[in-house]
Amino acid sequence: MMNRNYQPVVDYIDAQFEAYLQEELKIKRSLFNYHDSRIHVCLYFISPTGHSLKTLDLLTMKTLDSKVNIIPVIAKADTISKAELQKFKIKLMSELVSNGVQIYQFPTDDETIAKINASMNGHLPFAVVGSMDELKVGNKMVKARQYPWGVVQVENENHCDFVKLREMLICTNMEDLREQTHTRHYELYRRCKLEEMGFTDVGPENKPLSLQETYEAKRHEFYGERQRKEEEMKQMFVQRVKEKEAILKEAERELQAKFEHLKRVHQEERMKLEEKRRLLEEEIIAFSKKKATSEIYQNQCYMASGSNLKKDKDRKNSNFM
Repeated sequence: MMNRNYQPVVDYIDAQFEAYLQEELKIKRSLFNYHDSRIHVCLYFISPTGHSLKTLDLLTMKTLDSKVNIIPVIAKADTISKAELQKFKIKLMSELVSNGVQIYQFPTDDETIAKINASMNGHLPFAVVGSMDELKVGNKMVKARQYPWGVVQVENENHCDFVKLREMLICTNMEDLREQTHTRHYELYRRCKLEEMGFTDVGPENKPLSLQETYEAKRHEFYGERQRKEEEMKQMFVQRVKEKEAILKEAERELQAKFEHLKRVHQEERMKLEEKRRLLEEEIIAFSKKKATSEIYQNQCYMASGSNLKKDKDRKNSNFM
C-alpha cells in the first residue's frame, strides 16, 4: 500500500464483506459455489526510512486491523544496511505495539508448524526486495538488482525476506488467513451490519448467536409483528364493515320508506281510477237504459202513427164506395 488516503481501501474491503453477507441472507443460499472475494491479507509496505512510522501509517493500519489481516513489509530493504534494517524492524514493532495496532501473527497452536511460525513471527516485519530483471548468477538466471558493489537476489534468503514471506502466505498459513478473515474480521462486520438492520446478534448471557439463530429470532419477531398488524387490520376491517352495514341499513330504511310512500300513492291513484271507472260504468248503464227507453218510445210512436194512417185510409175508401 502507498501512503495515501486509506478510505478507498476500507470501502473496497467492506464491499466484499457486504457481498458475502447479502449471499448469506438470501433464502436460497449457494455459498458452496460462491466466488469469495473477501480480502484475506493486507501487505502494508513501509518506506525504509530508518526512523519512526509516519502518523498516516499508524492511522491507516489502526483503521484496517479490525477489517483485514495486516502483515507489515519493509519495501526496498536493499537501500539500508543490515544493521540499520534490524534496528528499524525492532523500532517498527515497538511502535505498532505501543499504538495498539493488531498485526497478523502466524499461529503457533499447531505442533506441525508451531516452530517455524514462531520463528517467522520473530522476523516481522519482513524486509523484501523486488525486481523484474533477470541476471545470471553462477549457472542460473535469477531475479536480482545489480549494484556497483554486487548483486541483490530477490529469492536469496540471505539477501531479503521475500522467500519467507511467500512461504508463509502461500504454503504454510493460507488456510489460517482465510479462517481469521471469516471468524474474526467478517464476523465483526456481520454483527455490526445486522445490528444496524435491527437484528440482535447475541443471545442470553451475552453468548453470540449463529446467523441461523439470529435469522430465526428475527423471523419470529417479524411474524409476531406481522400478526399484530394483521389483527389491527382485521379489527379495522370489521369496524369499517360495521360502519358500511349501518350506512346500508339506513339507506335500506330510506328506500323502504320511499317504497311504502309510493305504494300508498299508487293505491290511492288506483282507488281513484276504480271510482272513476265505477261512475263511468253507471253513466253507461244509465245511458243504455235511456237509449232503450227512447227506442221503445219511438217504436210505440211509430206503431201508433201507422195505425192512424190505416184508419184514415179505410175511412176514405168507405166514403168512396
